[in-house]
Amino acid sequence: MGGPSLCPTTPHPITGEQVPLTFGHEFSGIVEEVGQGVSKFKPGDRVCVQPIIYDGTCGACQEGFINCCYSNGFVGLSAMVEPLAVGWHAVNISPWKPGMSALVLGGGPIGLSVIQALRARGDGQIIVSELSAKRKDFAKQFGADVIVDPTKEDVVKRCRELCDGQGVHVVYDCAGVQAGLDTAVEAVRARGAVVNIAIWEKPCTITPNQFCFKERSYLGVATYQAGDFQAVLDAISSGRMKPEAMITKKIKLDEVVEEGFSALIKDKENQVKILVAAGKGV
Repeated sequence: MGGPSLCPTTPHPITGEQVPLTFGHEFSGIVEEVGQGVSKFKPGDRVCVQPIIYDGTCGACQEGFINCCYSNGFVGLSAMVEPLAVGWHAVNISPWKPGMSALVLGGGPIGLSVIQALRARGDGQIIVSELSAKRKDFAKQFGADVIVDPTKEDVVKRCRELCDGQGVHVVYDCAGVQAGLDTAVEAVRARGAVVNIAIWEKPCTITPNQFCFKERSYLGVATYQAGDFQAVLDAISSGRMKPEAMITKKIKLDEVVEEGFSALIKDKENQVKILVAAGKGV
């Protein structure tokens, strides 16, 4: 195994904020051996691992939605391809099309992945709501057109000013807090969509009338599908995605507690992806 990266969900079993996910679910590696009959891979190949466990027999799997498997689990994936695939999938199943406007709530790893997916798939105004100065810089670097600090500006008002007085076409909620959801509903235009990617730590309140009267829609995203990995790899290969800057820190395996988990908990505003050197030559 090569270098896994630390997902923001990794410390949650420590903080007690939500149900745990398996540590190391974002990783890549180099093939050392192959078994009999294996022709697709050879020793020396650089690979990433798709971490979704699925039974292949339930209704969701039979329709190709392995990310929605009724008995699914979660194991591991490439250090950067995995979060980028989440962002790619979110954009792919949303109603966003090139030329449309988008608001991204939160400039963490998934928010930055959504920004890169939007920019890689075509033109369109991208507005980002973010508090952290460093994450604002990242959002701008990865293609955001406008950064709004919700503690200093009215996000809804800015979205309407920037989008013909109507609001954005699609909101991608990568924050998972009530204030963000309230903003999303008001910032999206009639017949627009709010796309939830965040894993919520607490229950929230939704007022159906806010969606009904303007025919807005609310869409949930569950990780990614099989084809999203290859789409991301193709985007990276073609230069449409350049995620290297998302790696804010590289640490050794024996530093994972203090320099990894603790950094994500105590210094999360300045950390995007922490890469763990877990193998030879990493």
